[in-house]
Amino acid sequence: MSYVFLGLAILLEVCATTCMKLSHGLTRIVPTVLAFTFYGACFGSFMLALRKLEISVAYAIWAGLGTALVALVGMAYFKEPITPAKLVSLATIIAGIAGLHLSSKL
Repeated sequence: MSYVFLGLAILLEVCATTCMKLSHGLTRIVPTVLAFTFYGACFGSFMLALRKLEISVAYAIWAGLGTALVALVGMAYFKEPITPAKLVSLATIIAGIAGLHLSSKL
């Protein structure tokens, strides 16, 4: 169940960050309110995930996958450029997360 809460926290964080972009610097009320709401729910879900997960692994997964997914949202939705350097960097993030997760299992 902890990984379900962690996955939910990641998705909520991606929604919150996307809403921050859509708020145009806190000038649009609906995305601004949604950003705060999503972040509140994100941290609540993350705290529930931490009941059973190691903090180092949970935080690496949350931050890394959140970063990777936000980058993908930026490229897909906001039409940010897709460059080889971005793709290699995203792969490196994912490899690092996998390495941390595997190291906690040993």
